[in-house]
Amino acid sequence: MSGATGRSYRSTASRADLVGRSENVVHTAVLPEDRAHRDPAGPCISDDDLTLTNSAFADRARAAAAALRGRGVGAGDVVAVVLPNRVEFVVALFAAWRLGAAVTPVNPALTESEARYQVEDSGAAVVVGDGSVSSVVTMDVAELDAGPGPADLPPAPTDAGALALLIYTSGTTGRPKGVMLDHANLSAMCAMAISAVGLGPADHSLLILPLFHVNGIVVSVLSPLLAGGRTTIAGRFHPAAFFPVVERVRPTYFSAVPAIYAMLATLPAEVVPDVSSLRIAVCGAAPMSAELIERFERRFGVPIVEGYGLSEGTCASTINPVDGVRKPGTVGLPLPGQEVAIMDAAGALVTDGSPGEVVVRGPNVMRGYLNRPEETARTVVDGWLHTGDVGRFDADGYLVLVDRIKDMIIRGGENIYPKEIETVLHGHPAVLEAAVVGAADAVLGEVPVAFVTLNPNTTATPAELHEHCRASLSRYKLPADIVALPDLPRNPVGKVDKIRLRAGLADSATPAR
Repeated sequence: MSGATGRSYRSTASRADLVGRSENVVHTAVLPEDRAHRDPAGPCISDDDLTLTNSAFADRARAAAAALRGRGVGAGDVVAVVLPNRVEFVVALFAAWRLGAAVTPVNPALTESEARYQVEDSGAAVVVGDGSVSSVVTMDVAELDAGPGPADLPPAPTDAGALALLIYTSGTTGRPKGVMLDHANLSAMCAMAISAVGLGPADHSLLILPLFHVNGIVVSVLSPLLAGGRTTIAGRFHPAAFFPVVERVRPTYFSAVPAIYAMLATLPAEVVPDVSSLRIAVCGAAPMSAELIERFERRFGVPIVEGYGLSEGTCASTINPVDGVRKPGTVGLPLPGQEVAIMDAAGALVTDGSPGEVVVRGPNVMRGYLNRPEETARTVVDGWLHTGDVGRFDADGYLVLVDRIKDMIIRGGENIYPKEIETVLHGHPAVLEAAVVGAADAVLGEVPVAFVTLNPNTTATPAELHEHCRASLSRYKLPADIVALPDLPRNPVGKVDKIRLRAGLADSATPAR
């Protein structure tokens, strides 16, 4: 693919080719039945405790659908799933789709108030979980396995426009928004991923990213299963335990975030694993430095394929080619069937190579934010998804990310918005002002650092403020450091100058945690 620097770029795959591939991809709602029909005894999905063939997986999905129907779930409803990575999560996903319902995955690490907000905002009819968020769960996961499902429970009509997933992502106000993805979004995204990565029946995905992220669902589960391959769900990630799992289950690929690659690259020198089964490793969720890519590839001999995308685009929009030139420091070329462009503040496409906002157009773009028409209208304009990221194209059409328009912090692949932390800090009686920015971290990429000023005649130690944050925020959102200042720096119009705060952090040592 080539073109004038800075113009919008489209994949070399034609739209007709993409449509043909999409038609060949089985609809997600009937995937378990299709796999069971094609190869009943073939391997499908497994975790540390359970291994299911295609036939057994279809039986489980049918039984779970019957259990959900017994709880009153039907077409158009939403099922919330609050589970760690395990086979039952995927079973619940397909069971809901069999009934024509959608799923909203809930991070089990959320506090009860955070989880309750998502459940209530999504209008979930049932909340499936294992009791870890006891006051929110309404259906124990064990109820999903009540024996073989009834034969008279056929899949709901395969409506491509039916809502499939509600993925919650934080907004600039700190209030999470439900990203609405329908089955057409998922089918298009999976067709793109299958084509770009060359997935087929021989592929075996090792899932280590959380299933409450669209990346974990699309890249590590749906795409390999739709391509005829299989998935192994790993337990909680730990660097020392990762390669023994690879040696035992023999996957052909896995998807991870830069923080995971950083931890693996710093394992002791005596760790020399057998990675011969791996043909690629995929990286997304946050930019990965060229130095880290080179260090990982040199040590383990597994090529890293870096991509870029967001939940609103059903996971991915660009990727470095598997068979072709991979350019570390870029996030690759547009996926087949998508158009990626650079737009200026006036809404005109940039054609001179200058940086601007990255915008995306294609069948993967979300339906919108649930019950937020105004935010949807601001984000998707004339079919273009405005990402909030600043980027440019190099001479070969590879996308280079320059910066982020928004203040979002990406900590080990988890999105954190400063406003949410600032709001919590403002709730402390001693805090007058609070500003949160991202500080560079060698492993996690970024960590949030909070700066506060205190009300006159009050005191609050950093330890007290940390404890205050722990009562309201998930662990991954907690500031790595809280610094009290006499005054916060301001720009000429009186706003807190976060650029100066970030510059000060860049000139100092990494904050203690």
